[in-house]
Amino acid sequence: MADPSSYRPKPGQIPDSPGVYRFRDEHRRVIYVGKAKSLRQRLASYFQDLANLHPRTRTMVTTAASVEWTVVSTEVEALQLEYSWIKEYDPRFNVKYRDDKSYPYLAVTMNEQFPRVQVMRGQKKKGVRYFGPYGHAWAIRDTVDLLLRVFPVRTCSAGVFRNAERTGRPCLLGYIGKCSAPCVGRVTPEEHRELAEEFSDFMTGRTGTYIRRLERRMTDAAEDMEYERAGRLRDDIGALKKAMEKSAVVLADATDADLIALAEDELEAAVQIFHVRGGRVRGQRGWVTDKVEAVTTGDLVEHALQQLYGEETGDSVPKEVLVPALPDLVEPVQEWLTERRGSNVSLRIPQRGDKKALMETVERNALHSLALHKTKRASDLTTRSRALEEIAEALDLDSAPLRVECYDISHLQGDDVVASMVVFEDGLARKSEYRRFQIKGFEGQDDVRSMHEVITRRFRRYLGEKEKTGEWADGEVSLTEEDGRPKRFAYPPQLVVVDGGKPQVAAAQRALDELGIDDIAVCGLAKRLEEVWLPGDDDPVVLPRTSEGLYLLQRVRDEAHRFAITYQRTKRARRFRASPLDDVPGLGETRKQALIKHFGSVKKLRSATIDQICEVPGIGRKTAESIAVAFAQAAPAAPAVNTATGEIMEDEDHVEDAAPETTAGVAEEPVSAGASDERRGQER
Repeated sequence: MADPSSYRPKPGQIPDSPGVYRFRDEHRRVIYVGKAKSLRQRLASYFQDLANLHPRTRTMVTTAASVEWTVVSTEVEALQLEYSWIKEYDPRFNVKYRDDKSYPYLAVTMNEQFPRVQVMRGQKKKGVRYFGPYGHAWAIRDTVDLLLRVFPVRTCSAGVFRNAERTGRPCLLGYIGKCSAPCVGRVTPEEHRELAEEFSDFMTGRTGTYIRRLERRMTDAAEDMEYERAGRLRDDIGALKKAMEKSAVVLADATDADLIALAEDELEAAVQIFHVRGGRVRGQRGWVTDKVEAVTTGDLVEHALQQLYGEETGDSVPKEVLVPALPDLVEPVQEWLTERRGSNVSLRIPQRGDKKALMETVERNALHSLALHKTKRASDLTTRSRALEEIAEALDLDSAPLRVECYDISHLQGDDVVASMVVFEDGLARKSEYRRFQIKGFEGQDDVRSMHEVITRRFRRYLGEKEKTGEWADGEVSLTEEDGRPKRFAYPPQLVVVDGGKPQVAAAQRALDELGIDDIAVCGLAKRLEEVWLPGDDDPVVLPRTSEGLYLLQRVRDEAHRFAITYQRTKRARRFRASPLDDVPGLGETRKQALIKHFGSVKKLRSATIDQICEVPGIGRKTAESIAVAFAQAAPAAPAVNTATGEIMEDEDHVEDAAPETTAGVAEEPVSAGASDERRGQER
């Protein structure tokens, strides 16, 4: 625990201007980011008598070992920089809203030649229009099913679309009239895009005009005695009205607003957001946060606005944002929202009428969300605390291991040997700190040597970063770093867990001893009997099968195994998909795809002449010659074999149609429930 006076800036050193400040701990890790209208006044408030500080603020300043700041021109710039640094550093003492679920959106991929309507989760992509979020994915599918009758937009995947193009036959939706079938040329790309635009307009709330237009067309068809067409239009109008009934009218027509409500106590706060578009509730979402710093309701609102609109621009930011309390500095926040939207945004507290009544509904949802979260969290916190205490007691540690790192080795019969490092803090996975390793010191299968190499490399980096940050130097530690971000391996664990038994544990301990590290505990968890091995012990520690500590160790070990095998499979797949084009200098992915698209397959490209290769846009003669040389030097690829029939497949198009590579740790690859025992035994 540090004394704040030991790193307090000297009088007059802090400027009296707007800016953003960062507190760092003894490992140079950013633990708090804040902004201030006056840096001098705000930072001075942290360096007063500890007894006068809020308990959470007191914990933060005693955990910190240094403070640094950056001066900006305006309060809006401070708001933007604070948001960027919170996203970059993920400080432990800042308010961080956690989604209580992954919310699905209805998305229209306007960035494609033939826009597709689909359900999407996760990070938003450029060029895609989003509607929602919705509470359940089935609610999106129900709405889309109704609207496809009127707006027959494509909903199929890229693979289904390409197959229909190749065969000249549309899918079932094309036959029943719920897709305009652009794959077989029933409509032009321009006509299909117009359908997608009309679908998007309807979802944004422009419903009245479109329904009135359909009603006029229905009347005209009836007057012309085209009764079948009039009947279809009548059914279309009914489908649209049924879709509209799924979201009730709550505000006057054409009202676009987001309503944010909070429910809080001393420790936690829950926020609920209702998205109203065209007077109807189009989406709802909720977050929960720990109040790890002393914050007011206005501060929580400000953090919620940053979280909600930090990555949004244009119409995604509504004209009106209704909140229960205004931030302390409301003008900079309102100016920031206006910049993100591109036009004026009203930020205010509703006082009366329908908006006040709807805000009360949102507040009731927030209270219910907080109560439900506390019911779950009470058990969860108790369980995690008990698990950490049981581990500390079983391994004879001085305190509960708040940060645990686990390592696992993965390979396929000695090929593509890799390792994983996963991190759990306070019993929860911290995926941003996961790391992957390729075994470089030797070739072949040797789990013990691999474990020794990985532990050595990880903690050699730790010692290097520790020395680089000046932690070992005499005198004052520098407050700035060259790249301005925390070092990847500079934060040590209290416990290292290895996937394996006595040999792997001994290798890990030997690596730490060779580096002179004696303040980090080591243990191993063997799969066969789930025994916990400690360095130097002849007998394992056996935890009860019902132990929460054993369950936590198993979860950590299983997560390390999943992360390692996902990386190993990705690495192996990349090797299998290797092409002679990879060795051509200066040939990037865009030009590779242009070559394959032009010739149709690698087989045809291999047999092409230099002049034919030069016909591809962007390929010069020198590059074409390099491509020809690369194919000439490469060994001919082995023919693909159908494992079910034994038939040799001459066509190589399947190579180009392979799924794109995914990054290990981002896209998970679970083992199929039907995987054979032989594969499971060979693949570690």
